[in-house]
Amino acid sequence: MQYLNIKTKAANRGSKSRAGFANHYAIYVLVEDYLNNEFHLKDGYDEYQGAQFSTLFTRQRKLPFGDKLQNHALNHRLNEEFKKYFPTLYYVPVIRDAKTNRYWINENLIKFYIDDTQINIAEAIRDIIDAYVAARREAFSQFMFYCQEMIDIHQQEPLRAIEFIRGLLRPNIDARVFEIVSYAILKEYYGDKKIYWGWSPDELNAEYLILYKTGRTNANDGGIDFVMKPLGRFFQVTETIDAGKYFLDIDKVQRYPITFVVKSQQTAKEILGKIEEQATSKYNIKVIVKKYMESIEEVINIPELMHRFDTVLEQGKGVAVIEEIVLQSRVEFNVEAEEQDILIYEDTVEEE
Repeated sequence: MQYLNIKTKAANRGSKSRAGFANHYAIYVLVEDYLNNEFHLKDGYDEYQGAQFSTLFTRQRKLPFGDKLQNHALNHRLNEEFKKYFPTLYYVPVIRDAKTNRYWINENLIKFYIDDTQINIAEAIRDIIDAYVAARREAFSQFMFYCQEMIDIHQQEPLRAIEFIRGLLRPNIDARVFEIVSYAILKEYYGDKKIYWGWSPDELNAEYLILYKTGRTNANDGGIDFVMKPLGRFFQVTETIDAGKYFLDIDKVQRYPITFVVKSQQTAKEILGKIEEQATSKYNIKVIVKKYMESIEEVINIPELMHRFDTVLEQGKGVAVIEEIVLQSRVEFNVEAEEQDILIYEDTVEEE
C-alpha cells in the first residue's frame, strides 16, 4: 500500500505529470488473476500453478494506455524499483518461475493478520489502480480538450494560446509532454529554412529542412528522438545533466554529432561545463573527453526553446505548433484507441 501511495501521486498532478502505468499494470494483472481465482476468499494460493505470461501480457495490453507496454515490469523492473523504496524488506511483489514462465503476486504483501483477524487487500489494490487510471484518463482528456480549444480560440485570443505553450516548457513538466512540445516548436522553427545542395555547383537542389520524430517518447528502444532531413542532424531530448547518459547516446550512433534538447533553465555553457566536469572526473583522459565533447553539436535549453518559439510566433505559425502538439499527443497516448474502446464499451452497455 505504501508503494501504491508513491506510485499514484501523479493522479492529482494534471495530464503533464508522468503516469507510468507499466508497474501499476504488472501489479494489476497479477492481483486480478488472484481475485478471479477467488484466493482472497480461500486458501491454497501456495499450491496454485501460477498465471501464464502470455495471459498476463495480453491482459495488460488491453488496459487503458497499455497497448505499447513491454514485458520489463513483470520480469524485473517492478521488483527492482520496489527494492529501491523498501531495501530492508525481504519480499518483492512478483514471484516468477523462469523455467515454466509462470507468475504469482507475493501473497505476503497482500494478506496478513491483525489481532487474529485476516486482512486481504487484493480488492483494494485493484480498486486503487482502477481509480488512478480513471483519474489519469480524465486529466489527459482535459489536456487534449484544452489543446483543441487553443486552436479554436487562437484567432480571438492569441496571447492565451501562447501562454498555454509557454506553460508546457517548465523543468517540472512530464518528459513526454516536453519532448512533444520541443518537437512541435523545432519542427516549425526549422521548417522555413532552406539549403542548397547538389553533385556539382551548376546543378543545385533547393530543399527546406524537415524535422522527423522517430518514435514514441521515453521508449527504451535505443533510438534517437528527432532526425532532420536533408542535413542528417540527430536530436536527443533529455531531462538530466548526466555525462554518462549523454555519452551513452553518443556511443549509440558511434559518436555521430548530436544536438541535445535539455529540460533545464541552465545556460548551454553551464550544461556543457557540468558534462565536461563529470567526464573529466570519470575518464581522466583528455583525448577521450575531447572526442565526446566534440560529438555534442549543440545544446538547446528551455530559454532557447522559448526564443525559437518567439521566432515561430513572429512567422505566424503559432496554430501549427498547437496542432502538432495535439497530433503528437494523440499518437503518444493512443487516444484514438482509447476513444474506440469507450465507444465499444458504450455500445455493449446499450445492447445489454
